Amino acid sequence: MRDDRQRASSGSPFEATIGFSRAVRIDNRILVSGTAPVEDDGASTTGDAEAQAERCLAVIVRAIEQLGGSAEDVVRTRLYLVDPGDADGVGRAHGRWFGDVRPASTMVVVAGLLRPEWRVEIEAEAEVDAAAQ
Repeated sequence: MRDDRQRASSGSPFEATIGFSRAVRIDNRILVSGTAPVEDDGASTTGDAEAQAERCLAVIVRAIEQLGGSAEDVVRTRLYLVDPGDADGVGRAHGRWFGDVRPASTMVVVAGLLRPEWRVEIEAEAEVDAAAQ
């Protein structure tokens, strides 16, 4: 295993049991795992898809910040929705976080997510200044 990886944790109990990190930094690249609308206590975020997307994005940006980056460093997002009717709300949340950054982004509709109450899950990638640690 590479020993130059930095990892960020969101405290999810699944990180250890499944064997993943919320985010991993190698050199100037930060990759953020699929992030569901989960609160710090493990409960699902209540509300519509827009509120859930806000939570996902807050967790994503917090992980990026833990690894020396910021929302402005995000270059790619992937948004997974279970209902195409949620696209506008999820898009609004994405725009509040990344409207000026304008990363490459993909929004797709999937058959389902891990928990039935989840309406959205989001991944992100960031490129940071190599000197930023």
